[in-house]
Amino acid sequence: MKIGIPLETCPGETRVASTPDVVKKLVGKGFEVLVEAGAGVAAGYPDAEFDAAGARLTDRADAFDVDLLLKVRRPQADEVQAMRAEGVYVGLLESCGEDEIVSAMLAKGMRVLGMERMPRTSRAQSMDALSSQSNIAGYRATIEAAARYGRFFPMMMTSAGSAKPARVVVLGAGVAGLQAIATARRLGADVHAYDVRPETREQIISLGAKPIDLDLGESGSGEGGYAKELSDEAKARQQAALGDALAKAHVIVTTAQIPCRPAPVLVTEEVVQRMRPGSVIVDLAAGSGGNCPLTVADEVVVRHDVTLVGFTNYPAMVPADASAFYARNLLNLIEIMVSPGDSGIELADLTQDDITAAMLVSAAA
Repeated sequence: MKIGIPLETCPGETRVASTPDVVKKLVGKGFEVLVEAGAGVAAGYPDAEFDAAGARLTDRADAFDVDLLLKVRRPQADEVQAMRAEGVYVGLLESCGEDEIVSAMLAKGMRVLGMERMPRTSRAQSMDALSSQSNIAGYRATIEAAARYGRFFPMMMTSAGSAKPARVVVLGAGVAGLQAIATARRLGADVHAYDVRPETREQIISLGAKPIDLDLGESGSGEGGYAKELSDEAKARQQAALGDALAKAHVIVTTAQIPCRPAPVLVTEEVVQRMRPGSVIVDLAAGSGGNCPLTVADEVVVRHDVTLVGFTNYPAMVPADASAFYARNLLNLIEIMVSPGDSGIELADLTQDDITAAMLVSAAA
């Protein structure tokens, strides 16, 4: 069975779907792995390392003409044309509802597995790419905030005087938010955090942060551990109650998102106006509208003397580790997708496993 690892061509993308260490394991299991020349260079994995791991370096056409295609980012129309009919695609789809790209793959008789559709179960944890990449995003976003904030994060006491710790507020205590809390605490900041899901309060405290408690009259807990959208009344109460806590912050890291919905507005322009000049807001929800309406996706802007960072791909800023985590997610997934057969490795019935069945995209999706 041939596995293809093409070069990612999405602007700004530096990750690669597999690494030499994982390729070596795949080759050891009997796969023929085709890696497009240059696919791992931006992530710090040169062609020579893939070659030494047993991969066959090839051109773009051959990397797509495989039984099992592994990608990080959503494919483009020309890439779909290059894919093998009846093949299998595994990667992020970055879509909701009807999708021309997915429809084109299905029309070729391909089986399409979206990494976003991974069920949030204990068995699937080692394959959960959204969590592994969100973990990296929370870390890197906090580093970005510290670099752009013109003061110290920790309390500093020197012969020249002392500085108080930065007051950091993290909005959203999912995977990215919890890592942002942990990173800000390691940097010595005074960290406060808020999430609409009451069950996250203990997690916030366990990381050494102070929870912001609000009574909204309803819970924001949704299915599968995700947050759900609040009612309009609860949203209004949330914005009013959060205002004072956010206005006191020196740094705000926002991570609140709802799958396939616009990001909730948590940091209003009025709050930004009340923040101290030189404060920083890093908005991880910039790609879905932003938790602050002043955020501009993939740009850094200054509004009311506050710096707003709207980068949308933090994992690509840590490409070596992000690729390594993603590659291991895929390796663990592949192990439940195939089995030994009389003529070599054979693809299992993907509808019979609860994980792959949940990931499969049908024509109706």
